[in-house]
Amino acid sequence: MKKKIVSTMLCVAMISTMLAGCGGSGNGGSAATDNGGSTEGAASAGDSADAGEAAPAAGGGSVYWLNFKPESDEVLQEVASDYTAKTGVEVKVVTAASGTYSTTLLSEMDKSAPPTLFVIGNQAGVKDWKDYALDLNGTAIANELNTDAYNLYDETGKLVSIGYCYECYGIIVNPDLIEQAGHTMDEIKNFEGLKTVAEDIHARAGELGFDAFSSSDMDDSSSWRFTGHMANLEYYYEQEGTPWTECPPTISGKYLDNFKNLYDLCINNSLTDPKELATGGHDAENEFKTGQAAFFVNGSWEYEAVKADVPNATMIPYYCGVAGEEKAGLNCGTENCWAINSKASAEDQQATMDFMVWCVTDPDASRKLVDTFGVMPYKSAAESTNGFLAAADKYTADGCYVMNWATNFQPNVDSYRATLVSALNQYNADQSDANWETVRTAFVDGWAAEYNAVNN
Repeated sequence: MKKKIVSTMLCVAMISTMLAGCGGSGNGGSAATDNGGSTEGAASAGDSADAGEAAPAAGGGSVYWLNFKPESDEVLQEVASDYTAKTGVEVKVVTAASGTYSTTLLSEMDKSAPPTLFVIGNQAGVKDWKDYALDLNGTAIANELNTDAYNLYDETGKLVSIGYCYECYGIIVNPDLIEQAGHTMDEIKNFEGLKTVAEDIHARAGELGFDAFSSSDMDDSSSWRFTGHMANLEYYYEQEGTPWTECPPTISGKYLDNFKNLYDLCINNSLTDPKELATGGHDAENEFKTGQAAFFVNGSWEYEAVKADVPNATMIPYYCGVAGEEKAGLNCGTENCWAINSKASAEDQQATMDFMVWCVTDPDASRKLVDTFGVMPYKSAAESTNGFLAAADKYTADGCYVMNWATNFQPNVDSYRATLVSALNQYNADQSDANWETVRTAFVDGWAAEYNAVNN
């Protein structure tokens, strides 16, 4: 196994480090969706299962979940502990630090007791880790799905990984602050409207007591919001109606000026001077929660964190000046896909499968998970209460197009984004045309260079 993994490390970046949420996303890839801190630990084993509770896996076995989403660590530790208490089956959850999932996975997979449950979040990950993934076609967990939209297959039809949540990202807005500034949400239907409102708020920030955008830091805890998520608007529109099914060897950067429109608006109408973004240290989430800023670039995973302070917070699309963007919706997708380690023992595989099914069918467990993930695409999972995902659904119901996560195709993602961060920091310090060309080079030429590094 070690030879295979070391070879993989030298050749490619396996999984985006986000969201993400996104998170995340990571601050590079799905952890591109994540912006939380990292903790790691194991849930302790509890008493044997009570009558009527989930039964332990036949023949023993245990679960080791390598978690992709730092912001969900606390909830996952609780869910793991609950399952152990009910069944006696040991469930260990280890959470990779923000932006480190790829390297953590490589390290953990080379140990004598590797993860039994891990994330393969995009087609690059499928290519690199498919030999370590159990085929989930026809399995108990696959039978619980209510959609196939978020699953990943290899070229043979093997179901390599299975979506456990999906997310959306865009621009989070406090409508109350918009109204306090003398505007309404109805004014913000395209980039022109967003620009008018944001620039007016920024110009009157001293008078209003709040600014337009929260900070757009370029450190590892935040840069993924722009080099991963906001970058998606360029890739999405460059597809021009024909979604990519694999990483293209080159991109044109045709819509990079639209990215610049929105990026400039964010950094120049903000609480923080662009020259101060490189080192980070600003808490964009707290700035939004405490009413210091009306706009916050982030994703649906932030809903639980902000809803108490901004109960009517909503999310709008990446308006950037593209023709027809009045019909734009949010960026919806996932890099959060479970894979079961095919190299694990049969007992551990079964224990992991049983745990996954319990997570999406048990009312209490799925409620906890849905509240941290936002939504889970399973028939018996608790219903989502996430207001940002509700906004995404509303856009779709109104006939708006969904912006798919073309950013998932970024080649050699960690290296590619690091080059973008460097170029954007240079531009932030001096917004000259020459420095923007450095950003364009990192975006476009950097894509081709990283694609060649991975594929040649």
